[in-house]
Amino acid sequence: MKNTGFGNRLFDSVNILALSLLTLSIILPFVYMFSISISNPVEVGHFRVHLFPKGSNLEAYKTVLQDNQILRAYWNSIRYTVLGTLMVLLVGCLTAYPLSVHRFKARHGLTILFTVTMFFSGGLIPVFLMIRNLGLLDSIWAVTLPAVFSFWNIIILRTNFQGMPQELYESAFIDGANDWQILFRIVIPLSKAILATIALFASVGLWNAYFGPLMYLTSADMQPLTIILRRILVANEVLSNGALDQANIMEVDPVAASGRMISVRMATIFVTIGPIVLIYPFVQKYFVKGTLVGSVKG
Repeated sequence: MKNTGFGNRLFDSVNILALSLLTLSIILPFVYMFSISISNPVEVGHFRVHLFPKGSNLEAYKTVLQDNQILRAYWNSIRYTVLGTLMVLLVGCLTAYPLSVHRFKARHGLTILFTVTMFFSGGLIPVFLMIRNLGLLDSIWAVTLPAVFSFWNIIILRTNFQGMPQELYESAFIDGANDWQILFRIVIPLSKAILATIALFASVGLWNAYFGPLMYLTSADMQPLTIILRRILVANEVLSNGALDQANIMEVDPVAASGRMISVRMATIFVTIGPIVLIYPFVQKYFVKGTLVGSVKG
């Protein structure tokens, strides 16, 4: 028994150490970026900022939040994410419910047909031509629709619906309910955990989407935050309302100008990831339950 107790304590200690190191590896980069974003530009330009900020300067956040292209891209990302997530849940529930009902004879054949789409696709060029021929280029549908028809989400929902007692369906039919009433009054209210999990996955994917908007959105007015972030971080573009200030500072102090540009980049990253990070605490309790769906049968 003593050996067993020592082994359990050793196992717990190793797990705690490993998880602590993992947590630090995730948190420290955010702390470093935040320190740079609020530090004095001169200190940033001289690369003196490491883990803790030096000085105090919120001009980088003011520059980001007052920039027209950032605000426009913010609105685009929000509407793409909200509409896409709602459509993922709606299409997923409407597809998963009939596939989970035993009396639907074609469910096995349709499941196999849909599963094929998870492993084989038409390719980039056919998809682009289809979206162009449908007149969806440079529209909100070009970003949201491709993300909606993912059979992986449908499989998860179908598995959850199949785990519900069939007596619920039978008793509802006896009381005169139809499939629409069963889906929206019984199945969906009992599936909050898995719906919250899929909503979180879908919203994160849509918020971070880069390749789709890059391919299908041509005008600057339709581009989301990921495209603007790439321009600032990779292409070294300055924000529209900060270009003149940047040029003036460069003439006086090149080090401060360089530090200010780095601070603006870090502030842009924080502003970009902020909303999607704040969503998680509200869906955490459902997320934990949703990831365990199917692991325990009661």
